[in-house]
Amino acid sequence: MQGNYKALWLNDDLFDECLEVIDQRLLPFIEDTRHLTTTEEVVTAIKNMTVRGAGVIGSVAAFGIYIAAMEVEGDYDALKEKAALIRESRPTAINLMWAVDKMMELLKDSDNLIEDARDAAIELNDAEALESQKIAEFGCDIIEEILKQKNKTRINILTHCNAGWLAVIDEGTALAPIYEAKRRGIDVHVWVDETRPRNQGASLTAWELSKEGIEHTIIADNMGGLLMQRGEVDMVIVGADRVSANGDVANKIGTYLKALAAHDNGVPFYVAIPASTFDFEINDGVKEIPIEERSGDEVKFIRGVDEDGVLRRVRITPEESPTKNYGFDVTPARLITALITNRGVCRADFDEIKEKFRG
Repeated sequence: MQGNYKALWLNDDLFDECLEVIDQRLLPFIEDTRHLTTTEEVVTAIKNMTVRGAGVIGSVAAFGIYIAAMEVEGDYDALKEKAALIRESRPTAINLMWAVDKMMELLKDSDNLIEDARDAAIELNDAEALESQKIAEFGCDIIEEILKQKNKTRINILTHCNAGWLAVIDEGTALAPIYEAKRRGIDVHVWVDETRPRNQGASLTAWELSKEGIEHTIIADNMGGLLMQRGEVDMVIVGADRVSANGDVANKIGTYLKALAAHDNGVPFYVAIPASTFDFEINDGVKEIPIEERSGDEVKFIRGVDEDGVLRRVRITPEESPTKNYGFDVTPARLITALITNRGVCRADFDEIKEKFRG
């Protein structure tokens, strides 16, 4: 792959090699990219959600270390200061911290820091892409099994937020089994939660599925429970930003409510993740996973195109009304049917996770 992935790629067309990324803030209205040439630009891109999704944040962070290595001209001590800035750019997605720590560990005894940083970032990202392919295969096996159990030829899958290739290279996590289902010729339909307040489902997941020619329907966030009651959801698949050692899952705000509705209606609820999403330092995700609080403007304002096709940002709340905007919630392990991982499917259970990932 040599540093080229769907959501990001190395670009050597400029004077110095840089990282080029899809600007996800503009989708689905404008398809544009940004060139990241400095540590500051990498940090800003992560903070302002030019790039988002746990895996892609980690991927950008890994290449950010390479960019930083060029900035400091191969000085490891100076690189540590740059790495700390990248590591602290967002608090919830563990893939970010994992990628930075992994890169710095690999580079600590390097004799050629810049070249080794480039090679290490590519190797890390290639491995993540292969893990995504495994998630696709294991997850699609579940889809086939559900169809067999229900004696159906068409499956309806509900997902929340965006966990496709815009979020985790190169197939995604929650969407990866869906892409694999299409390749296997399975008739699949996806219910796409809008995912307020940033609308990553309506803007990003729907855009991805459209690109892949996969049938889908965008729904309001609060419609999922009704669809489950009516038997119109066969399974739920979501991604995650952090999973604790006991199987609690931090994901985009609203995921917990979907898990409750699925549990109440007997709908299997799966979480698709690569190994880098586990945080084995946390044993109780509900109590210990840090939850990012974002700007209230994300709740007050919404972005879209008007009837003249002009991209606009408009306020939808009373100007004086206060807002609260937690970006994530935590779904307890007891509500999760299973985790779909690159090493196979396992229960959201401390002992099973330990055996599969730490044994």
